[in-house]
Amino acid sequence: MGAAVSASAIAGILNGCKSTPDLNYKPVFFSEDQARLVSELAEIILPRTNTPGAKEVGVPNFIDQMLTQCYKKEDQEFFIAGLTAFEESAKKTFGDSFIYVKPEDQIKLIKTTLETAIAEKKENPNAKRPFILTAKELTMLGYFTSEPGATQVLQYEPVPGKYNGCIPLNEAGNGKTWATG
Repeated sequence: MGAAVSASAIAGILNGCKSTPDLNYKPVFFSEDQARLVSELAEIILPRTNTPGAKEVGVPNFIDQMLTQCYKKEDQEFFIAGLTAFEESAKKTFGDSFIYVKPEDQIKLIKTTLETAIAEKKENPNAKRPFILTAKELTMLGYFTSEPGATQVLQYEPVPGKYNGCIPLNEAGNGKTWATG
């Protein structure tokens, strides 16, 4: 009994068969490829643990909507230029699109990009905020303002009780940061 295997099938097997991630929303600002990249980036920044990850709470859609509705055209273009440069860096360094790179290499690229961005921002504080810092900020904002982020990760008390100004810390809650203040 014989078998024929195509080159693309072999490449898929050798690369761990990582398929193109599905989007759970229709991007408005991003192309579908850009939206997939932002989704993967957000999930690596805030992955699923014992609480939902960034994708599950809708962070990619949040980022898409924030850039569409709240950012000036020049800031949108700057974000896309940074996203494109990030993707090109993945291709140059690892020979493939960021979403197909091994998870440990994805993390390595994010860390390197963050370290470079932080150093550049310190050196030139008046420069535009680097893409990776904006992406991380929007990821965290979207996550911690979502219902799961505010209720499962942070403490949330929609209507606080009486005010006790001077109590021991262990009586102030369960050790989590407050979701609202």
